[in-house]
Amino acid sequence: MNPGTSTGSFWNTEGQGDPAEAAAGHAFCDNTTNETANLTKKKHKQKRQRSRSSSLAERNIVGCRISHKWKEENGLITHWRGTVLDRVALNPSLYLLKYDGIDAVYALELHQDERVLALKVLSETVKPSPVPDPNLANAIIGKVVEHIFEGEQGSKDQWRGMVLAQAPILNSFFYITYTNDPILYMYELLDDYKEGNLRILPDYNEIPPQDVDQKFVDGLIGKHIEYTNDDGTKREGKMIGKVQARPSVYFIKFDDDCHINVYDFAENF
Repeated sequence: MNPGTSTGSFWNTEGQGDPAEAAAGHAFCDNTTNETANLTKKKHKQKRQRSRSSSLAERNIVGCRISHKWKEENGLITHWRGTVLDRVALNPSLYLLKYDGIDAVYALELHQDERVLALKVLSETVKPSPVPDPNLANAIIGKVVEHIFEGEQGSKDQWRGMVLAQAPILNSFFYITYTNDPILYMYELLDDYKEGNLRILPDYNEIPPQDVDQKFVDGLIGKHIEYTNDDGTKREGKMIGKVQARPSVYFIKFDDDCHINVYDFAENF
């Protein structure tokens, strides 16, 4: 599995590369090594939950640095280290994570998932830091943008996306999603903007959003959903949050996916 690629897509767009693979200056895990092998996104059977240390399970680990092992379906054990960004109010056992060297945001039930082994809270905690330029941050949040990555042999890959919010804890990062890969990513976008690699698209941002039954979408948080893929297979999940800057945009956690999928009911971009 590529940690920067989702199994599901909500938009029909022209094929583009993977932004996590194309990103210049952003570390990327090599799935051929044991240390950085990818978290599997294959559906797994429900198993009896193992008992965990009650003290660790009850502790608020948001903002902490953690490490753990991950057991792949083939038995391979890999090692992961990262930062706990947040926990989902609807499901307090579900944590949002930024792993070192990975640009996609993961969602895992750290204390219940049997694939998570030897979970440790490290002594190094992350203190929220001020955003370098709050005015510029406010200017890009909620905007449709063109994000430029350096591809192979120095080529420039252009990705259309939407800046969703400032990331928690790691405040210099911003949540972003892309039309061709609608999962949740996070990058230090202010640096990209200042370097000319992030451009706001006025045409898309000036177009009024399509009519959406706001009363309908406001009641979706916590709802179970079923999504049908192009091949007829179905996926089940839950609406776990929405984007304040774009009320028609929702976060979805599918049962068979460690990523957070992003869906825009108004199809603004």
